[in-house]
Amino acid sequence: MKISLANQPFYIKLVCTLISLVTIGWLVIEGKRILSPLIFACLFSILLLPLANFLEKKCRFKRNMAAIIPVLLMIAFIGGILYFLGAHISGLAGDWPTFKEQLANAAGELQNWVSTKFHIDPDKQVNYVHKATSKIIDSGTVVAGATLYSVSTVMLFLSFTLIYTFFFLLYRGLIMKFLLRVFRDKNRQLVQDIMEQIKFIIRKYITGMLIEMTIISTFISIVFSILGIKYAVLLGLITGLFNIIPYIGIFTAIVISTLITVAANAAITKVIWVIAILFGTHVIDVNILLPAIVGSKAKINAMITLLGIIIGEMIWGIAGMFLSIPVIAVLKIIFDRVEALKPWGFLLGEDPASKPATEEIKETPSPGNYSPPQEEMHSKE
Repeated sequence: MKISLANQPFYIKLVCTLISLVTIGWLVIEGKRILSPLIFACLFSILLLPLANFLEKKCRFKRNMAAIIPVLLMIAFIGGILYFLGAHISGLAGDWPTFKEQLANAAGELQNWVSTKFHIDPDKQVNYVHKATSKIIDSGTVVAGATLYSVSTVMLFLSFTLIYTFFFLLYRGLIMKFLLRVFRDKNRQLVQDIMEQIKFIIRKYITGMLIEMTIISTFISIVFSILGIKYAVLLGLITGLFNIIPYIGIFTAIVISTLITVAANAAITKVIWVIAILFGTHVIDVNILLPAIVGSKAKINAMITLLGIIIGEMIWGIAGMFLSIPVIAVLKIIFDRVEALKPWGFLLGEDPASKPATEEIKETPSPGNYSPPQEEMHSKE
């Protein structure tokens, strides 16, 4: 006997929905080690797909070679960024004695402030510090083991991500046909439209973020160099990298840049300039660069963006923060094109009242009317 959920009472539907959400959440948390590199690999493969198609169709490479060459180029690109960043961090480590002296002075001022405000004797403060230090030293092996475990985990994560990226590019035709055959014939056109739109949005988002990161890093490095701020290039790189994370990233970059500038024994005016320039850059980025470069048809409102970043960090840590925006964008594309889920897509988008009148007229195209860009039509496999 067939039971339809549509005919059931509201509370039964609600219970089924809650059970489904809890189950999906549990699977996502428990499957972090498998799902996280898979999703990153999916994003990278979408980004590298035009190059793989070009090598296979125009250059007449075999599919396995057309799949591995983009992956090798991506490895070289990431390695170059890490090498450049590491070279500047090593210069920062060379000034560690100066940092220690500056930190000691700051610690002395903090002790005096605590003694004045809370009437705690400086000797007692030193005893507290010594006790905490001894505990850290006693647990040194544990800390070293945890550090080694973290490094090995990151290396495994990167390795599996690159392997999955290669396989996604190699078997892209098989995966596409599988996704089309999973659904009924009447829904295949809708599924194909959704997949084409997802590829277009993800590719536009990733390339836009890379361009934005380059512009921000270059601008900050040049301005800080003109102002004579030490480690200008390093601070520019840090700002550009952290700027990938909306809202939270720029404030993290401000804190790190301020600490490095203070530790470099810079004048208070330079510290103020660092904070002001980074904050002003963020305002310009959000209002001008982001809409112009990363602008997307799947526009997500600020509340959902911030909520997604927090939930992503709670579930998958730093990886979840980076993946939250692309995942929400994909969900919005799906919600906007499935009739029963359209209210959820509306909730993820921007408030229509905040848009100009000309933008309100433009609606999301229906599944049958969506026509992907010309480059997308040639990349179908």
